[in-house]
Amino acid sequence: MNKILVVDDQESIQQLLKDTLSDSGYAVTSASSGEEALEMIKKEDFHVFFLDLQLPGMDGLELCRQIRKERIAECIYAVTGYASIYDFLECRRAGFDDYFVKPVNIHLIIKAAHEGFEKLLRWSKGM
Repeated sequence: MNKILVVDDQESIQQLLKDTLSDSGYAVTSASSGEEALEMIKKEDFHVFFLDLQLPGMDGLELCRQIRKERIAECIYAVTGYASIYDFLECRRAGFDDYFVKPVNIHLIIKAAHEGFEKLLRWSKGM
């Protein structure tokens, strides 16, 4: 099953992404903080991540770095409403695969999830 973890402290964004990606055939789980996400990752395998950058406690950049320590191949996408604070290069250095600015174009999010799973499938065949 293609599993996605959405991490955002705004309930409305969590629900929008969860509903939309679930309707597209993905198993979607959500978390409200980086710390909560790391606990979930210890218990379950996720393959694609959508992380808000402005989170309470651990921010999305640090969460991405933590995920990358254990999960090199997964696809991790940044989602932010604060594009002026977090620039694309900083996100790439942290390990993000791509960067989306809120309000997000939901069709681009679905496309990113699809492309992420396709990439993981190609990579797994090469191993």
